[in-house]
Amino acid sequence: MLSRFCFASLLAFSLSAQTAAKKPPTVAEAKRFIDSANDRLLELILDFSLADWSRATNITDDTERMAAKANDRLMSANAQMAKEAARFDTLKLPPDLARQLRVLKLSLVVAPPGNKAESSELARILAEMEGIYGKGKYCPNENKDNCKDLGDLSRIVARGDNPKEIEEAWRGWHEISKPIKPLFARYVQLSNKGARELGFKDTGAMWRSKYDMSPDAYAKEVDRLWEQVKPLYMSLHAYVRNKLRGKYGDLVPAEGPIPAHLLGNMWAQEWGALYPMLAPKDADPGYDLTRILKDRNVDAKQMVKYGEGFFSSLGFAPLPATFWTRSQFLKPRDREVVCHASAWHVDYNEDIRIKMCIDINDEDFTTVHHELGHNYYQRAYRNQPFLYRDSANDGFHEAIGDTIALSVTPEYLTKVGLLDKAPDSSKDIGILLKRALDKIAFLPFGLLVDKWRWQVFNAHITPDKYNESWWKLRREYQGIAPPGIRDEVQFDAGAKYHVPGNTPYSRYFLAAILQFQMHRGLSQVAGCKDPLHRCSIYANKEAGAKLESMLAMGLSRPWPDALEVVTGQRQMDATAMMDYFAPLKKWLDEQNRGKAVGWK
Repeated sequence: MLSRFCFASLLAFSLSAQTAAKKPPTVAEAKRFIDSANDRLLELILDFSLADWSRATNITDDTERMAAKANDRLMSANAQMAKEAARFDTLKLPPDLARQLRVLKLSLVVAPPGNKAESSELARILAEMEGIYGKGKYCPNENKDNCKDLGDLSRIVARGDNPKEIEEAWRGWHEISKPIKPLFARYVQLSNKGARELGFKDTGAMWRSKYDMSPDAYAKEVDRLWEQVKPLYMSLHAYVRNKLRGKYGDLVPAEGPIPAHLLGNMWAQEWGALYPMLAPKDADPGYDLTRILKDRNVDAKQMVKYGEGFFSSLGFAPLPATFWTRSQFLKPRDREVVCHASAWHVDYNEDIRIKMCIDINDEDFTTVHHELGHNYYQRAYRNQPFLYRDSANDGFHEAIGDTIALSVTPEYLTKVGLLDKAPDSSKDIGILLKRALDKIAFLPFGLLVDKWRWQVFNAHITPDKYNESWWKLRREYQGIAPPGIRDEVQFDAGAKYHVPGNTPYSRYFLAAILQFQMHRGLSQVAGCKDPLHRCSIYANKEAGAKLESMLAMGLSRPWPDALEVVTGQRQMDATAMMDYFAPLKKWLDEQNRGKAVGWK
């Protein structure tokens, strides 16, 4: 019923727009257009969200088809409205109306071509790529009774000691993306065609236009931020390489890139799993949160309760009852699901959910806070017009939960009863090193995924060079190399969810920077006088009020306005990250004295 109503309404909407197009547009007409667009898109996205939730939590051919059809309807309507919005470009409009029209034109992650067959093909390809990824398994020796999914293989990479077994697990997962390559190449063609129909050079340029600056200015902005933090990454890389060389010998070169499979993470994007091997004896953090959680018999729901409790301590309302009945916390045994953690705003009102396959460990403890950050943001802006029900920029959405997680300090763990006593400041290097192995190690990966895709979309990288260029960027930015030769039969970029999942990635790089900037700003509001890495805003209502005020703005204002609410600054700034890790940087440089820094 809903789908048919939406199509009938959309047809009437389209015909009225075509009739109006024969006359000079007016401000009143632009207002009616944007009001109607808000209503229609809300109807369509509810239809898609329900279908997509069904697909993500029960991957079958049927649910994939249903989601693809709903996505096709949504993308087509969104693209059509975005194109129709262009007829008001010459009008002098009230600022809010002009902003909503601009947001509408930039609201697409992928722009379907105007050709109906190509639009449907694109929707099918998107669903198929994500389905291949979600159902991906590696079966050693083609033994179907011993197949391993991403979770199984990731545990081997994170915890294994035998480099051959680790390499096999790494190679096994990277096999699943081979059939995605031709689909991805076709997706690039179709999405670029749609983007050009909207007036953008390509899909990458469309993505970079969403930051209240030009696409070229945005590319320069992320490069500027990277240069601010690069010295810290280089020091961390050198320290980790030297330690790994001590364990694996010549398998790890003294001055070259680190083998990607030895960094404790399937994509070498976070290195926290290596902490037990990397931590010096005198820099132990003083506690093991994973062991504490397991010793306390904390289950998945209780993990989420800790996250909710943090937001409640800041003055936020409790999560709705439907959150607890509709979310997925554990991996079901009876069906295939997408385990990649995500937060859902199903009805763009009160129906918020998370989808996770929670493991009881410190990493998922942090991930829960991150995903709930999305949910609290979603609920805060629910009263905005539909087009504004989003974050100030997509980096803000990713940063909010992580900003809260930075307040998960030993002092906080003591207040919630997970620690009896917080370790003294002599243990800070261990705590900072553990956090840097995730936060700092991630930065170049967070940048290069989209640097690669931007060059794919603008045809500087062609399908016959996908893998070569992928590893060239990973060597240049991360200082890592694959285990052995990788040819163009492989599609290693596709082994990362966000590539087949059509999810822009530079948002995560921005989030990594913004979370420290926001943490510094909110800590100042909370009156914290300790070193930044010791500050927690837990239970500070004044900081919570500032945060909620920013969240409620949604996308209604340019992101510098939102940033200023919690930081007092209007420019993204990585100096807060450098301040946070300053004691660690000094310590790393001492450890690296007389050893190579950088790679050939």
